[in-house]
Amino acid sequence: MSEEQPMSRKTNRYIMDQENAMEMARLLLQDRVITQAMAGLLPDSFAADGRREVLDIACGPGGWVLDVAQSYPTIQVTGIDLDRSLVEYGRVQAAALGLENAHFRVMDATRPLKFADSSFDLINARLLFGFMLPQHWPKLVAECSRILRPGGMLRLTECEAAVTNSAGFEQIAGYLTQALKLARQSFSPTGTTIGITPMLRRFLQDAGFTHLQSRPFVIDWSAGTEAHQSTVENFFVGFQLVQPFLLKMQVASEEQLEQAYEQANRELQADNFCGLWYYLSACGEKPSAAGS
Repeated sequence: MSEEQPMSRKTNRYIMDQENAMEMARLLLQDRVITQAMAGLLPDSFAADGRREVLDIACGPGGWVLDVAQSYPTIQVTGIDLDRSLVEYGRVQAAALGLENAHFRVMDATRPLKFADSSFDLINARLLFGFMLPQHWPKLVAECSRILRPGGMLRLTECEAAVTNSAGFEQIAGYLTQALKLARQSFSPTGTTIGITPMLRRFLQDAGFTHLQSRPFVIDWSAGTEAHQSTVENFFVGFQLVQPFLLKMQVASEEQLEQAYEQANRELQADNFCGLWYYLSACGEKPSAAGS
């Protein structure tokens, strides 16, 4: 524990309150929905046979870490997060499940990672846009390259705001992308999108990764689909938790947010609701030797 980095409120730029119990439950549910949409926990090209070391960056309450540890007993999987309460939750769950191959550490992904060179075979990172500044991305990817073994893989998975036929939802999504732009946490030149997904391949390429692959996928959460109810619940909880950030960035008044929420509440649960949530997963390999 002595090597763990203390959490600083000044450096934690996550746009939601991670210590809120609702956010912990939301993250666990979101993990399962994304994993199902990606058709599995690990990249298709990753060989999970034998002893392997895997890292999950910004692991939250550890849903992905715990699932990997349960599904692949020979893999040693470590999750890092800036929030100590989430790390402790992951540790408690790992102990309760008897998962001796699941490990959790408090660590800030925007600072040098406290791991030795060539420590991991795979690094997984999902939905970092909620706290990462654009200038931190190249530094993080370079750190990942350092701690990956030659031939190791880095997988980055990010999303854009969902596209729907709900005017209320679209209004709130617009407030969010505007707020991210004002907070300088967006790659969009206009603040109309998050703008992160087009950048992932470039991050990998600039850091020297090879065998680059990009895989788009979409979650259809229209009325009547399997993902509808869970994604609607994700949205409702997420809106409550992101509201302070939107108010802080002054993209809308409390009254405007409440009106948009009430409208979205009706529209998302209507029989004719249609919604798609786009993701992109980009994967690259650390060269096995110089010049390879």
